[in-house]
Amino acid sequence: MVLSCQNISKSFGTDVILKQASFHMEEYEKAAIVGINGAGKSTLLKIIIKELEPDEGVVSIAKDQTIGYLAQNQVIDSGRTIYEEVLSAKQPVIAMEQQIRGMEAQMHAVAPEELEAFMEKYERLAHQFELADGYTYRSEVIGVLTGLGFTEGDFTKTQAELSGGQKTRVALCRLLVTKPDILLLDEPTNHLDMESIQWLENFLLNYKGAVLIVSHDRYFMDKIVSKVIEVFQHQVHSYSGNYTAYAQKKAQVRAAQLRAYMNQQQEIRHQEEVIAKLKSFNREKSIRRAESREKMLDKIERLDKPSEEMTDIRLHLEPCIASGNDVMKIEGLSKSFDGTTLFRNVDISLFRGERVALIGNNGTGKTTILKIINEMLPADAGEITLGTNVRIGYYDQEHQVLHAEKTLFEEISDDQPHLTNTQIRNVLAAFLFTNDDVFKRIGDLSGGERGRVSLAKLMLSEANFLILDEPTNHLDITSKEILEQALVQYEGTVLFVSHDRYFINKTATRVLDLYEEQVDQYIGNYDYYLEKKDVQRAARKKECPSADSATTLRAEKETDGKQDWKQKKMQQAMQRKLENELHKTEERITQLETQIKELEAEMAKPEVAVVSAKVMELHTLAAQKEEELEALYVKWEELTEAGV
Repeated sequence: MVLSCQNISKSFGTDVILKQASFHMEEYEKAAIVGINGAGKSTLLKIIIKELEPDEGVVSIAKDQTIGYLAQNQVIDSGRTIYEEVLSAKQPVIAMEQQIRGMEAQMHAVAPEELEAFMEKYERLAHQFELADGYTYRSEVIGVLTGLGFTEGDFTKTQAELSGGQKTRVALCRLLVTKPDILLLDEPTNHLDMESIQWLENFLLNYKGAVLIVSHDRYFMDKIVSKVIEVFQHQVHSYSGNYTAYAQKKAQVRAAQLRAYMNQQQEIRHQEEVIAKLKSFNREKSIRRAESREKMLDKIERLDKPSEEMTDIRLHLEPCIASGNDVMKIEGLSKSFDGTTLFRNVDISLFRGERVALIGNNGTGKTTILKIINEMLPADAGEITLGTNVRIGYYDQEHQVLHAEKTLFEEISDDQPHLTNTQIRNVLAAFLFTNDDVFKRIGDLSGGERGRVSLAKLMLSEANFLILDEPTNHLDITSKEILEQALVQYEGTVLFVSHDRYFINKTATRVLDLYEEQVDQYIGNYDYYLEKKDVQRAARKKECPSADSATTLRAEKETDGKQDWKQKKMQQAMQRKLENELHKTEERITQLETQIKELEAEMAKPEVAVVSAKVMELHTLAAQKEEELEALYVKWEELTEAGV
């Protein structure tokens, strides 16, 4: 065991954050801490690294174990370049290398009688240098920097030139090359693109040490961790397995707790009814029996109803009107900035009911495409055509119009006057604004909080074509799941940019990959894209279509897209037809069974049984209905087998 937390409690004033929290980690174990925003995840990490003192409890770290910590936000003012900053983490190895070079320079001047001792010292130092990967430390630094998304052109940038996200990436690079025995990472994927996240996944999977991660990236956790530590309502519970296993086990535990609670409540109600009935008899014996039962009831240890924050909240998105089948057509779209081409001759067709994810590395132009569609940027070339009755709702954290003087509640209620107070509070709760948070002024919110308010407003709009730029940023897992459920049930069309692979898997019906200035399409979710991307990219390079064939290729892609859409719509129509047929069949079966029972009851009446003509008439009618019923049973089985 390399790390142990025993009975950790922490409060800030009257706000209880953690209460008797306990967990441990083994050598080389990879674990994740999960919980809603504000649950105490980052607080727990700060207690482990002794940045905060717990009110109660003990943190134990095994002897000689080094610990490294990545905070969400970094303050780096060293004045060094990116490369120098990360290389400085290798200072012990650099010092060793300088000592070795110094000894090599002195070697020719060492007296013969001192040479043997000198060489022994040199060989020991060289061996230590080799064990510390001294011959590869520079290439290791370059490998980590490029793996986390920095180009060689970035290496010479100073810290003053970097954004907050870039500084966090530099801090992560520096931490990874130090190779501590225990890595504590607070939201390490926040500022990484998909390729960098995949690189980090592979790095951590092969890391020779323990790793404890705070994350909202469910796909990332599924790939890496073998234990999930949940912070929920101030308590800590550990689950073996990855995130998906944790979610399943938690659902099973909660279902079992809910069953036990409901069973106990049923038994309590039963006992109370018996007690009331016994007392109503108003006899000495019955009253004594009632009192005896009351004493037994008082001794029962009452179970609390299991609760889970926001599980009952559901967002329902409904377009005001349906658009035409052809929602948007982009032809030959191109854009460059300062002589650098982002994309050229891009063709995209979107159809009603699709949920399309636009993915690609940072800087490839995904957000630029969204801004061009919304006429916030001009295209260099190309045309965008919107279909009939298309109404766009656009989410971009930088350009949403919010009123700084209004409260959150007023911002929603003024925009949606038909909503009740409860409905407004439920919507805001889904985006992490609860209790008195709803009365905060928009002007007092952080950038991330404003983004969440903007997303809440968009989800309530009556648009039938939603365009979303990184909608899951600043949302915790529960809020992401609420948004996923809303989008999956949405009858309009969605085009979104996201780095959240789990979110893409849950919601996307098609993936557009912006890669090497072009868009490749994959009819499926993120897992399907991963399965097919290498084959499709290789095929694209092999074909290398000339300028003459570009128009033909676009036409083929458009035709393929329409064919896929038409096939999908035909399948959906067929499924609805089968479901309707099954419903009608079940209704007729119920109707016939009732009629047959009524006929049998009629024939059994004494006054009818003696009239042979009437009995024969009823028997014939019943036989006809039995024959029809038998045929319907066969039909019902066939429809059920068809997968309805």
